[in-house]
Amino acid sequence: MPLSSHQQFDTALAFAAESVERTMDRLLPSGAEGEARLFEAMRYSSLGGGKRLRAFFVLASATLFRVAQLSALRTASAIEFVHAYSLIHDDLPAMDDDDLRRGKPSCHRQFDEATAILAGDALQALAFEVLAHEDTHGDPAVRAALVAELARASGAHGMVGGQMLDLLAEGRPDEMAIGAITRLQRLKTGALISFACTAGATLGKASEPMRTALAAYAHDLGLAFQIVDDLLDVEGDVVDLGKSTGKDEAAGKATFVSILGRDRARAQAGMLARQAVAHLEPFGEGADLLRQAANFVVARRT
Repeated sequence: MPLSSHQQFDTALAFAAESVERTMDRLLPSGAEGEARLFEAMRYSSLGGGKRLRAFFVLASATLFRVAQLSALRTASAIEFVHAYSLIHDDLPAMDDDDLRRGKPSCHRQFDEATAILAGDALQALAFEVLAHEDTHGDPAVRAALVAELARASGAHGMVGGQMLDLLAEGRPDEMAIGAITRLQRLKTGALISFACTAGATLGKASEPMRTALAAYAHDLGLAFQIVDDLLDVEGDVVDLGKSTGKDEAAGKATFVSILGRDRARAQAGMLARQAVAHLEPFGEGADLLRQAANFVVARRT
């Protein structure tokens, strides 16, 4: 059953999460060898939690270009492995120092710091191994493009670079203007969302205008997503979120909320979501799930 058979976002997201979870389970290593503790930490941190929103974006964009389901699921799994690795490392004492993730002890608390670092490293490597495999796509050029695009999105000019800027921003709330915060979050959060939203175009060898439209959608949606994240850090409940709240303020970080205030930040997120939806016009009714996803991003409470 393809994602396109679901008309409502909630059921489509649940279907995407379940489908990708099964695929990830098959792709993750397991066994009783000497490195079994590493395998356990990888599985602990990547399975059984999360909305799988990035995976949903891969599957939804893939339906626009009639991409084979296996190709979309493997690509979606790869981005979830990268996302899981980033969360493991973000939670470490040297980074955000969080004890809770997805409602359970973070990886370094459940195991130890060294195992957590290795699990993150292994999940990142696994993501690129999956993308490079011929089962992901029959065309080597497409596989190479996916590898290059995810590397850019997750590396020094993407997620990791954004995390560096985030660390540098601690204790400097008065020095960070809205432009600097926007750039930081475009790298830290938006780059992976952009890969997820355009992966279907890469898999389907779509035209450049179609790819550009999805990239524009991802750009606006990624910023809206982060603004809501900032709001939830202030207003959210630790039980609902499954992670600690109030961390940004405690660390003295400048955020969209600290600069704009709650009301303006919420209005900005809504405006960005509407802009994101407008970029989907070339796809007609086929992009309805992506339109509903934009509404979900700004209305979510977790």
